[in-house]
Amino acid sequence: MSVAISLRSTTARRSDATLSFIQHSLLVVGLMSLLGTVKPMLDDRTQAVPDDGLFMEAPVVTDGPANEVARAPGPPVEALSPRLQRALDFVSRRYRVAPEALIPVFEAAQKVGRERRIDPLLIIAIIGIESRFNPFAESAVGAKGLMQVIPGYHLDKIPKGAGEQPFLDPVTNIQVGVHVLEEAIRWRGSLIAGLQHYGGAAEDPETEYANKVLAEKQRLEQAVRRGPGGRA
Repeated sequence: MSVAISLRSTTARRSDATLSFIQHSLLVVGLMSLLGTVKPMLDDRTQAVPDDGLFMEAPVVTDGPANEVARAPGPPVEALSPRLQRALDFVSRRYRVAPEALIPVFEAAQKVGRERRIDPLLIIAIIGIESRFNPFAESAVGAKGLMQVIPGYHLDKIPKGAGEQPFLDPVTNIQVGVHVLEEAIRWRGSLIAGLQHYGGAAEDPETEYANKVLAEKQRLEQAVRRGPGGRA
């Protein structure tokens, strides 16, 4: 009988030990599962909360009014006067150039003309005669850009901050070209003589170059007077 009691006691102890082992195993598995769930949450929280803003992502810039605050404001652009806008429409049709490509040219002519006290339509007329509004035009003697300026003679007139190819930049080319024209008019003493000098035909008694420029300017003035819809 004592043997049977001993066997039952031993069996009970083994059962208790097995149950205890199973309970501990379940507890360990549960803790591991819990840690596996909590760690990604902590990682996500760590990534989502920047450290004093040092790891904040730059704002994404997309098209649309909602991003106007994120964009760096550019310099204000002066709108074209109605006079120059009508001239632009005429030039676009006459020379078959897209209006969008002409806008910076006319804006530069308006701004520089006001600064130098030169009629912007005269500047536009010279550009039409010299390059037909091709900013990359180059002559056989090396004159470049809209107003066909020869770089070797006028490097001193390039404004500060100009790019590597200043004479092919429409705005810079107009700035330099008008400066050259202004000097020629002042040196020669009249508009006709100044235009002849600008066109390299100072000794031409027929003043052919000056007449050509002034005729183009007259066409521009007529288009301005006709207003919107006037034919080229």
